[in-house]
Amino acid sequence: MSTDISTNQPLTTRRGIITWAISSVMAKVFMGIVLFWPAGNLRWLWGWVYIAIVALSDLATALVVIPRHPDLLIERIRTQRNAKSWDKLFIWLVASFLPTTTAVVAGLDERWGWLPGIAPNAQIAAAFASALGYGMMVWAMGTNAFFLATVCIQKERGHTVATGGPYRLVRHPGYVGGIILTIAAPIMLGSVWALIPAGINAILYIVRTALEDKTLHEELEGYPEYARRTRYRLLPGGW
Repeated sequence: MSTDISTNQPLTTRRGIITWAISSVMAKVFMGIVLFWPAGNLRWLWGWVYIAIVALSDLATALVVIPRHPDLLIERIRTQRNAKSWDKLFIWLVASFLPTTTAVVAGLDERWGWLPGIAPNAQIAAAFASALGYGMMVWAMGTNAFFLATVCIQKERGHTVATGGPYRLVRHPGYVGGIILTIAAPIMLGSVWALIPAGINAILYIVRTALEDKTLHEELEGYPEYARRTRYRLLPGGW
C-alpha cells in the first residue's frame, strides 16, 4: 500500500498532509517537554517508550489514512465552524488539558518517586494496551472518512454513517481506543497519581460519547437505523 502523494494528490491536499505531519511532529515535541522537564531526567525509559508509541501511531495513521481518504487528515487540523458549542470545552479537556496534566504528574512522579509504585510487569502490559488503544483509533480513522476531532455533521463533505470495520462491533470505536489509551498510559509511565487526571478524562470520554451519539441520532441521516443494528456505544454487551 503506497503513501506516495507526489503524483496522485492535488497540490492543496499534499500541502495539507505536510501541514498535518508538521503539526504531529510539534505535538510530539510538546509531549516530550511536558514529560521530561518535570521528570528532570532524559534517561527515563518509559517516557521514551511512550513517545515511541505515539510516533508509531502517527506513522500508522499516515499509512492507513492517506491512501484511503487523505482529506480527513486536513479536516482534522482545521477549525470546524459548525462544531457543537458544548464540544469546544470537551475537546480542550480530553485532548489537551487533561492529557498534559497526566504527563506532568507522571513526570513529577518519576522525579520524586511517589508511592505507591507500579510493578514493571504492569507497565509492560500497559505499554501493549496503549498500543492497542492507538491501534483501535487508527482502525476507526481508516474506516470512517468523517472521523474528525470535534463533533459536527459534515454536510459539505456528504457525511454518511460509517458501518464497516470496528463500527460493526460498537458505534464509537475511536472512543474505545481513547479510553484504553487514557487509562493505560499512566500505568505504563509508572504513576498511580497520574491515574487521577486520566480517570477524569476517561469519564469525560464516556459523557462525550453519549452527547455525540445523541447528536448523530438527531442530525445524521441513517444513524438511528445503524444504531438499531449496532446496539452498543462502547462496550459490547454492556453500553
